[in-house]
Amino acid sequence: MLRLPAVKLTNYNDALKAFVVLLTFCCVISCAPKKQVVTLIEGKEIGVTADKGEDAEIASFIKPFHDHIEADMAVVLATAPVTLDKSGQWQTPIGNLFADVTLQKCDSVFLKRENKHIDFCMLNAGGVRSIIAAGNVTMKTAYEIMPFENACIVAEMKSGQIAEMLNYIIAEKKPHPLSGISFTIGKDGTAKNIVIAGQPFDENRTYYCVTNDYLYLGGDNMVFFAKGAKSYPLDYKLRNVLIDYFKQATTITAPTNPRITVEK
Repeated sequence: MLRLPAVKLTNYNDALKAFVVLLTFCCVISCAPKKQVVTLIEGKEIGVTADKGEDAEIASFIKPFHDHIEADMAVVLATAPVTLDKSGQWQTPIGNLFADVTLQKCDSVFLKRENKHIDFCMLNAGGVRSIIAAGNVTMKTAYEIMPFENACIVAEMKSGQIAEMLNYIIAEKKPHPLSGISFTIGKDGTAKNIVIAGQPFDENRTYYCVTNDYLYLGGDNMVFFAKGAKSYPLDYKLRNVLIDYFKQATTITAPTNPRITVEK
């Protein structure tokens, strides 16, 4: 009987396993999604033109919508005996009005929702985009003053935040609209004689300030609002605040009570 020599399969099995692992790895790599890299962006300008007939057709199509919007914008809501403009170093006629109206209208909303009163209001000078000219005050007036979609929000503020806010106002040297708060800029350039909601400033209490969502999120570098523990969105656009006031007031006059005075 012929006997075959014994074959040692250990090395063979190890080699086979290594081959299978390598083959599996290669399959996984080849099937994996390839990372796409943008290497070139090209573009070209495509002019949009129309002949006279097409222009007339387009104008005819949009005219009913245009006329409807224009009619809505022309609705007279109130009258202004004199122009409320943006003149003034620390406060302006229209800024005072805007802040007063915002405080008044938002306070009633906040009181119903949270059973609390708003203590003061601060907006930004750059957010007042137009004036109220003497004569008829229309819906368009409100859109010109506040063309943005900013909404009102109430921020909880501690004494440190308010001190930071006052330092910001003094450093900025802009007529940021204020209501419910007044103070004097001392000869040393710091705030003194601070009064909030008709009472001397109390460092131990929490105050509620109404502003807009843009500023609350740090717009115009007003980072002090969001440092508080809580905030209360009111779902009330600043433009609608003005519209509601115009409808109710009938005659628009500028508040004259000072918010910021400078020590002589």
